[in-house]
Amino acid sequence: MAYLLALDQGTTSSRALVFDTDGALVALAQQEFAQIYPQPGWVEHDPEVIWQSQLDTARQALTQAGIGARELLALGITNQRETTLVWERATGRPIHNAIVWQDRRTAAACDALKAQGLEALFRERTGLLLDPYFSGTKLAWILDAVPGARARAERGELAFGTVDSWLIWRLTGGRVHATDVTNASRTLMFDIRANRWDDALLDHLRVPRAMLPAVFASAADFGLTEPDWLGAPVRIGGVAGDQQAALFGQACTAPGMVKNTYGTGCFMLLHTGERMTPSSHGLLTTAAAQWDATPAYALEGSIFVAGALVQWLRDGLGIIRSSGEIEALAASVPDAGGVFLVPAFVGLGSPYWDPAARGALFGLTRGATRAHIARAALEAIAFQSAELLQAMQADAAQPIEALRVDGGATANALLMQIQADLLGVPVVLPHIQETTALGAAYLAGLQAGVWGSIADIGAYWRSGRVFEPAISRDEAGTRMARWREAVSRTRGWETAMGAP
Repeated sequence: MAYLLALDQGTTSSRALVFDTDGALVALAQQEFAQIYPQPGWVEHDPEVIWQSQLDTARQALTQAGIGARELLALGITNQRETTLVWERATGRPIHNAIVWQDRRTAAACDALKAQGLEALFRERTGLLLDPYFSGTKLAWILDAVPGARARAERGELAFGTVDSWLIWRLTGGRVHATDVTNASRTLMFDIRANRWDDALLDHLRVPRAMLPAVFASAADFGLTEPDWLGAPVRIGGVAGDQQAALFGQACTAPGMVKNTYGTGCFMLLHTGERMTPSSHGLLTTAAAQWDATPAYALEGSIFVAGALVQWLRDGLGIIRSSGEIEALAASVPDAGGVFLVPAFVGLGSPYWDPAARGALFGLTRGATRAHIARAALEAIAFQSAELLQAMQADAAQPIEALRVDGGATANALLMQIQADLLGVPVVLPHIQETTALGAAYLAGLQAGVWGSIADIGAYWRSGRVFEPAISRDEAGTRMARWREAVSRTRGWETAMGAP
């Protein structure tokens, strides 16, 4: 037997998964790591912890599978996107903590670029909005905040990377400084039409080109790992940002196919084929995973707080002891009792893009209980996702027949039913749940010659449980209107009240 190893480096944990060449999961290891919150709205990770936790889980997964590195055909990497790292080329030492995708510290920098009238230029070339979510302004912040960093970067002494680049660098012993097109497309520095770093955007962001990694297709030769890390050299053959990896793992490789991942946040992607589709409804245009030189694009909606909302109910409010309790608690009441919870803890993503919004609970009465708040939390996740799908249908100008879903929260049947009710289309869980890691494994397998085409991969996808809509479109519309009213009252809160 031969195997593929997928490294799945996420926002709250690092995971490693071993798959066989039939796409079946053989072993899984996971390790959570600490989140760092220096100030309100700031989120950081320790780059060395990212690396060590990912290496540890890779070794653990191989041990669980009872195999050695020589039995691996290839290794794939999928990662939290936009998270920004800078390290010394000579030593590999990070010069600052990684600034996480959720971090909002560069909101003022984004506003300054908008004031210069640059948003249209960035939008046209990158498909993105000027928002703190993306890597470019985070990188500029590090260069300004760390003494001497900008001069060192201009001399070519420093390297920038998203998490995939950091892992590739460490795995290859510093021989390879590279990324793939999906991760590059999330930086605000990459022209997704021309498929290259853009000098004009780099100038506006004040980022030296010498810092940037080479950009490859998602299925490509990213080099060999150092033998000591896993016991033998392993070819890195696939790399994709987590959401594009999930789209690929869900076999959504044809125009009109859409998936939603329910993780720390929610991320919905609609494949648009070789056509770059600009959005008029607050979505992003981004690169989809590319398995050859053919361009591939997607529309994306990004929700910053989804599963993190359940964690907040557990850790912040203490109304549940574990995340798994929320379904039973929410199901103990027939509805949310008029309670709406808008989880704008770090602002709002698609389709609003409002970094000054803040979270709020509405509709509270003396009769509201923790069960109503729990149900409102599940509804908030579903409401936000429903807004994304409606925007995608408008931008793509085509009906969507079903929503393929993945991520930890899909285990919550109540949430999935609420989602189907609001969307009016079936919500479909795949037979194999680990679609993000599977997408990375598929890409690595394509590069290694395990599969000859994406049609070969698509044949492995099978549906699992399906949730059908159970309420009228009128009722769904009424609920959505009430949700939008609640969201409107959170907009611009920090600006109106003054930042703390």
